[in-house]
Amino acid sequence: MRQSRAGSSFVLVPALFLSALLLFTTACSPNKGAQAGGPQAMPVQVKTARPEKVDDATEYVATLKSRDSAVVMPQVEGIITQIFVHSGDRVAAGAPLLQIDPSKQQATVKSQEDAHAAQLAQVKWAQQNYDRISGLANAGVVSRQELDQARAALDAAQSQLQALEAQVREQQVQLHYYQVVAPRAGIVGDVPVRVGDRVQTTTMLTTVDRPGSLEAYIYIPVEKSAQLKMNLPLEIVDASGKVLTSSRVTFVSPQVDNATQTVLVKAQIPNNNDALRNAQFIRARVVWGSQQKPVVPVVAVSRIGGLYFAFVAESDSKGGYVVHQKPLQVGQIIGNDYVVLEGIKPGDKVVVTGTQFLIDGIPVIPQETSSS
Repeated sequence: MRQSRAGSSFVLVPALFLSALLLFTTACSPNKGAQAGGPQAMPVQVKTARPEKVDDATEYVATLKSRDSAVVMPQVEGIITQIFVHSGDRVAAGAPLLQIDPSKQQATVKSQEDAHAAQLAQVKWAQQNYDRISGLANAGVVSRQELDQARAALDAAQSQLQALEAQVREQQVQLHYYQVVAPRAGIVGDVPVRVGDRVQTTTMLTTVDRPGSLEAYIYIPVEKSAQLKMNLPLEIVDASGKVLTSSRVTFVSPQVDNATQTVLVKAQIPNNNDALRNAQFIRARVVWGSQQKPVVPVVAVSRIGGLYFAFVAESDSKGGYVVHQKPLQVGQIIGNDYVVLEGIKPGDKVVVTGTQFLIDGIPVIPQETSSS
């Protein structure tokens, strides 16, 4: 009897184990069916692409030129003996800038003045001689021919005196050129010459700039010439894209530069705080027009192989959402947003978080975010 009970107990244990295994397998079978139905939806934060007014603009390198800048060059040749100013000095119109050695010219003026004095004495003698012969002619002592000769000598002496007077004035004016003066009031620029240098009439001595407006010279490729017109908006921007000042096109050249195939455009640039300088290279943005374009946060855009992409949450046939990776063509950056030229339309729900974990086509639960 004991052996039979032990044997029956030994048979019961495997039966119970098999029953428990069957129940566990049955209980787990619904989970496998759920996994086979697809992955669970992933919550993501999205930002609705909004339209914004965007300028259709192109940046060019421009050169600033002063409308009130004078290049100072000597009108005579010679050795510089004195420099009266330094770079950056403010001078009045007519203020002396440099002195060129006038010794030779002073000698020339002295010689001309002496010749003028001698001729003046000659005129006085000719006048006295004419007066004497005229009296004798009236008395019938001398002939009419001698009177005419005396008159001719007086006229010749007076003509010679007038010529010498003109030469003296010319040489005196020339002497004034040996002191170079400021042609206008303004600020003295660089002075590249030194005392002892020999200068010619083609030597640049310095510049005198009057603070005020500048003029931007912009060379536009001929392909854009059809869009050029007067009063086009124009912006001067710094390296970060910040607008320094705004203006409008005031001149469009009617000709194309044969060497560069560009069209010269000019614009007046205000310079009230003297932040810009003559001959400075700057970035000029020509605004051709404006249009409404969607913008998306920079953090939502990925760059792969030189191309731009973003994930967009779109509704599916089951009433949920799935994400799709969209190729983009982006433009300029406005604040923290990209301007999207192609690939996204206003109203699209752009995923802004967790994009590195997303796969095209997976279900998501979009959660609108108000962060910029």
